[in-house]
Amino acid sequence: MIQDLTFANAELLFLLVLIIPAVAWYVLKYRSSEASLQVSQTHGIKQAGHSYKYYLRHVLFGFRMLAIALLILALARPQSTSSSKDVITRGIDIVLALDISSSMLARDFNPNRLEASKDIAIDFISGRPNDRMGLVVFSGESFTQCPLTTDYSVLINLFKDIESGMVEDGTAIGMGLATSVNRLKNSEAKSKVVILLTDGVNNRGSIAPATAAEIAKTFDIRVYTIGVGSQGTAPYPVNTPYGVQYRDMKVEIDEGVLQQIADETNGQYFRATDNQKLESIYEEIDRLEKSRIEVKQYSEKQEEFLWFTLIAGILLLIELLLRTTVLRTIP
Repeated sequence: MIQDLTFANAELLFLLVLIIPAVAWYVLKYRSSEASLQVSQTHGIKQAGHSYKYYLRHVLFGFRMLAIALLILALARPQSTSSSKDVITRGIDIVLALDISSSMLARDFNPNRLEASKDIAIDFISGRPNDRMGLVVFSGESFTQCPLTTDYSVLINLFKDIESGMVEDGTAIGMGLATSVNRLKNSEAKSKVVILLTDGVNNRGSIAPATAAEIAKTFDIRVYTIGVGSQGTAPYPVNTPYGVQYRDMKVEIDEGVLQQIADETNGQYFRATDNQKLESIYEEIDRLEKSRIEVKQYSEKQEEFLWFTLIAGILLLIELLLRTTVLRTIP
């Protein structure tokens, strides 16, 4: 059902004023065109009355004026919207902070930690169409790869372009979190979230993880931390005179720091030891971060000029038929 009607070219509605002088001209013309006849008495004439054609002749002019009015309305491009309804949707601002240090190339995930993290994060992004999302990457330092956006195609393409070695190597967890907080601090969303994924120990950067967590708490930003890496040892890439080779090395993740960040910001810490576990972690975060926001939703505008034009054409056709048939002559 149409609830609202607007006009794209509303300024053309002023043409409706032209109908007023047209009606005035018709009335004056009608009065001046009546012939006078002297008779001894009008008693017999009054009893005779007028035929239906006498009254219908004015209907012809009415049809024409109405048709012109409808054509003016059609030129003004009337547009309608379907009836609105209150719907419940989800809207959260989320920044994904991803570690891209060289250790993320370890092959205890398939094909490695970085590619597995990218693929699962992309699935997570695709499943949340009502949220704004951004991407921060960090290694020895951090930078924003994509600010908050709802253009998921751009975000996903930037995700795919991420490679280890884009910045100086190292693990600056505090810097990665601080950059993410900077992207969210001015957000007006009811819920602001950082999902920080790393596989190491903070060893670089000018901001300590604890300090970054305190800043996040100040801006009411919840942080979910994910430690990526299998238990025990994992095949890490190592540069040798014979090129890059993989050697089993001990997995070291500063779970204490990641747990502290999560606790400080009312988030949670997760440990992912393989692809399936990492996927289930993102699914759990997806379930945890559901905020109910009531919004007004409308359908797209629909052009309605065709109906106005069609009715105007029918009125003009009826006028033409009556004028050339029934009302061709008036006795």
